Amino acid sequence: MTSERFSGTAPLLVGIMPRQHPEVLQTATSLAARLGTPLLCAYVDEASYLVEWDPARSAHRLSLHPDADDTEIRTLTTELKTAVQAAVDELPSGSARVEWTLRTLSGDPARALRRLAAEANAPMIIVGTSERGFSHRLAEALNGSVGAWLSHHQSRPVLVVPYRMPGHEDRP
Repeated sequence: MTSERFSGTAPLLVGIMPRQHPEVLQTATSLAARLGTPLLCAYVDEASYLVEWDPARSAHRLSLHPDADDTEIRTLTTELKTAVQAAVDELPSGSARVEWTLRTLSGDPARALRRLAAEANAPMIIVGTSERGFSHRLAEALNGSVGAWLSHHQSRPVLVVPYRMPGHEDRP
């Protein structure tokens, strides 16, 4: 892991979450290695929310970037850092070294990723598809698809990584 200051190149932005399908991080790290760009991983805590959008006020910074002293967030962050490092470690030998960092944000995932992409001047946003199952479909029906919202409401390319199931399990 590296600091937030990357070596001159704008990072690829990847939205991550706990127990996410590994294809998302594998694709993002592989693409970052091939392009020789750093990787900015972002987890958006939907349980907290953006209080106010006013850069001149401290509420902006606190609500956009949750409190790092929260034990639950620290535990989750440690879990996510481990997953990112594992994906970086799985890159084939001879691949370019991938610098990466993790940011924890608050609010609506699509809007938070859009704001961070603009802040970091990311050339691309990478997200995963929704998981299968009733609860995930219900959540998407209520909240909408992050990838779909991003592709319609901002100007950066969006790479939506599908969940790959073994051929004998892949059913419509």
